[in-house]
Amino acid sequence: MTPNDTETAARPLPDGAPDPAQDAAGAPEPQAADAVAALEAEKRDLKDKLLRTLADMENLRRRTEREVADARTYAVTNFARDMLNVADNVRRALDSVPAESRAAAEGSLKALVDGIELTERDLVKTLERHGVRPVEPQGQRFDPNLHQAMFEVPNPDVASGTVVQVVQTGYVIGERVLRPALVGVAKGGPKEARTASDKPAEA
Repeated sequence: MTPNDTETAARPLPDGAPDPAQDAAGAPEPQAADAVAALEAEKRDLKDKLLRTLADMENLRRRTEREVADARTYAVTNFARDMLNVADNVRRALDSVPAESRAAAEGSLKALVDGIELTERDLVKTLERHGVRPVEPQGQRFDPNLHQAMFEVPNPDVASGTVVQVVQTGYVIGERVLRPALVGVAKGGPKEARTASDKPAEA
């Protein structure tokens, strides 16, 4: 160590002057603080992306469950619609026999009629097992979501808009209409009171 070095080391620091040794062991440098802030921001960003991904996965799981349930419920839609023609033909076969003849039927004719009726009941039960149910609108108020009006029947004794005749049975599958019922609707009677839920929403 030279004499000049000794003098420099021994020279006292002016009042208020920073000590280089204290700076080295004190607060972190600005570069380190910026790096910590950047890491915190990156962590928050990654956490946000993770939460969004988890939410998207949960929505995908629920949507997939709904699609699977719908596929299970409505997979037989086309087949069921074709089977309705068979049900219609069975009903026409029964209707072709007059009520008087059916009541007085004996022997082979009675067995034939009973067999056709049994076939119709089994067919309806089979459709119901697969979620296909008939619509029974007789005596109910006309519902355009389930019924298709074919004609109006003047009848002052029945509330207007009431189904008084079913031309063709309608069917639903699950919560969807497979085929609307073809009906005749009463006209000329007193108007049926509308409930609050039936009133159209105001614009």
